Amino acid sequence: MSNRSPMFVLFLTVLIDLIGFGIIIPILPFAAPQFGASELDIALIIVVYSVCGALTSPLWGRLSDRWGRKKTLLACLAGSAVCSLMLAFVTTLAALYLVRVVAGCFSGNFGVATAMAADLSTPQNRARAMGTVGAAFGLGMVVGPSLGGLLAGPEASLLLPGLVAAGLTVAAIVFGVLLLPETIAAAAAKGPRESMRRLLTRTGNGGLMTQFVVLTGAISTVSYLFPLATGHYLGWGPREVGIVFGIQGLCMAALQAGLVGKLAQRFGELALLKVALTLMIGGFSIATVAHTQPLLLAGFFISITGAACCPPVLNSLLSQRTPPQLRGQMMGTSGAASSWGRVFGPLLAGLALSQFGYTAAWALGAIAGIATLLWALQTNVADPVLPAAPPSNI
Repeated sequence: MSNRSPMFVLFLTVLIDLIGFGIIIPILPFAAPQFGASELDIALIIVVYSVCGALTSPLWGRLSDRWGRKKTLLACLAGSAVCSLMLAFVTTLAALYLVRVVAGCFSGNFGVATAMAADLSTPQNRARAMGTVGAAFGLGMVVGPSLGGLLAGPEASLLLPGLVAAGLTVAAIVFGVLLLPETIAAAAAKGPRESMRRLLTRTGNGGLMTQFVVLTGAISTVSYLFPLATGHYLGWGPREVGIVFGIQGLCMAALQAGLVGKLAQRFGELALLKVALTLMIGGFSIATVAHTQPLLLAGFFISITGAACCPPVLNSLLSQRTPPQLRGQMMGTSGAASSWGRVFGPLLAGLALSQFGYTAAWALGAIAGIATLLWALQTNVADPVLPAAPPSNI
């Protein structure tokens, strides 16, 4: 099997799973009130998934280092399939909370998938590999919600969407079992155990890890503010917003799958990151003064386009600065950092919006971009990867 074939299999496996995951997202805010959920409950149901993912992703990453990437990814998929099936038959608010908690605990597939992508690629094409995985996630999050809206119907039923989501995830499991290769050697899978705090200190990745929190928080701020701003200034509803998100999602998938890797190879990953952050800052800056459709759309597309280039580059840099036998643990932690960003980003934006208005809320994204750009301007990512530490009892 060629080097490209395993990446294509990984892409399809992740894509099928993410379509199943995305089916549920647009339905929850409309289905939850049927079980007596308040507006606060709806927010908590969304947030609790990210919190549980943040707490467990490093554990899945460490398990993939010791047990193997393929087995760990399939275990995450199996848990997701069970949760989707349970969601189809939820009848109480408590059960809905429980399902989302368990689903969040099994959401470590992104960290494991990025570790697999790093295993399958060389440093020269690492950004392209990370972009391929990111494109699978982005495309799945376009197709999935669109399909979910059709399956739920006007009554916002969870039954059919849950069953279809479970079926798609099972299909991803079968696909992965038959075609997905194991990407970490048995000797590496039995590598040394090391606390994440010690590993971050030893590899010098602490500052890099912080950028995952900051950038993901900024990206999630756009997802939170754009629907509210267009509704406030333009009178838009879910249909118009959904169309814009769909178009941007397709653009992001195409950008991450092809252009990011080529640009990184030609100009260097750090240079690409600086340009992408400059675009993101410019988009947020436009949004701070946007009250009309052209400016709101310009701010949205420019900020998200810049932001879409950042995660593949950050994941590439992180994987190159981590010993291969500890890569799963590190990538799992980056997934956890991103989950925390998805928790704190909307919360801070909501606080700024309620107290100071849209200008201040959008400005938070620009500040986040500036902070990351300053880090990129002064960091040195050319340091060699340190060898793995000897086994310890930590």
